[in-house]
Amino acid sequence: MKKRLLALLMALAMTLALAACGSTETETATAEDAADTAAEDATEEENGETAEPEETETEPEAAEPEETEDSGEESGAETVVTRIGSLKGPTSIGLVEMMSWDSADYSYTMETDASALLTEMVSGELDIALIPANAAAIWNTKIEGGVTCINVNTLGVLYVISADDSISSIEDLAGRTIYLPGQGTSPDYVLQYLLAQHDMSLDDVTVEYQSEATEVIAALTADPEGVGLLPQPSVTAALNKLEGFSIVLDLTEEWGKVSDTDLITGVTVVRTAFLEEYPEAVAQFLADHLTSTTAANEDVSATAQRMVDLGIMDSVAVAETAIPYCNVTCVTGQDMKDMVSAYLQVLYDLEPSSVGGELPGDAFYYLG
Repeated sequence: MKKRLLALLMALAMTLALAACGSTETETATAEDAADTAAEDATEEENGETAEPEETETEPEAAEPEETEDSGEESGAETVVTRIGSLKGPTSIGLVEMMSWDSADYSYTMETDASALLTEMVSGELDIALIPANAAAIWNTKIEGGVTCINVNTLGVLYVISADDSISSIEDLAGRTIYLPGQGTSPDYVLQYLLAQHDMSLDDVTVEYQSEATEVIAALTADPEGVGLLPQPSVTAALNKLEGFSIVLDLTEEWGKVSDTDLITGVTVVRTAFLEEYPEAVAQFLADHLTSTTAANEDVSATAQRMVDLGIMDSVAVAETAIPYCNVTCVTGQDMKDMVSAYLQVLYDLEPSSVGGELPGDAFYYLG
């Protein structure tokens, strides 16, 4: 009996030992598998790889927006189209190269009368305008927020033409009938200043104001003994039509004899509100205008053709002859301020109303 009991106890002990061994082997294998898996995961992370996540039910992903054409806005930046106005004359010559560019940055308007450009500036239809220097000072008082002068675009372009080549000085104009475009315009004030510097006045001559250059030419056709005061390129056009007429006085030269200032025809102004909102656009315009002006002076033939294409002149040959006399330029910064302020001072001393009754302050000039 004792032997049987002892045998049973020994058999039970062996069974329990075998079970324990099987359990330990299983746990060991499971632990080793987990360690291997962790090691593999760590290796994959180091190599920039990750295990694919198990698929689970999720909300459907939002569709990718379709690509559209560039609207001109990047990172919230607004596209600016600078609207430029100029007169159909010498102040537009420095723009014609720019007008030939296929650029969405600019739009252009040309008028025959500065008052039309003023109306468009007042209404906000234009941002930049190329106009007579004295008109710029007047506009500064008429446009809400004022305007800022950013460059000189044209120097002296005024000439006296006559069929009488005995005229060789300002004094020789005494007793003559002078036809010129526009009362209260640059030609009018320049004539008055030069007469005053020679102890003369409008009482010593007969002035017949015409609305535009073509009317001056028509008046001289009817009165060949008359004298014309015109800007280029209208001077060259007139000489092609008026037999026996020639340039007898260069008023830029006459101005230089009696004044230490520069005779200025045209300047460029920008609405001050536009300058404050879009200073980069104004800086870009100045850079482009310099490029365009340089091209106008260097490639006269191409410029002449563009002037005809734009309706500024009727003849390429006439335009090509006139351009070198137009003194097209692009003067900026302190040089511009010195030139314009000195010129406006001369006009103010002659007639305060010629500059709007008061001289503009330092804020009127953009020094860049």
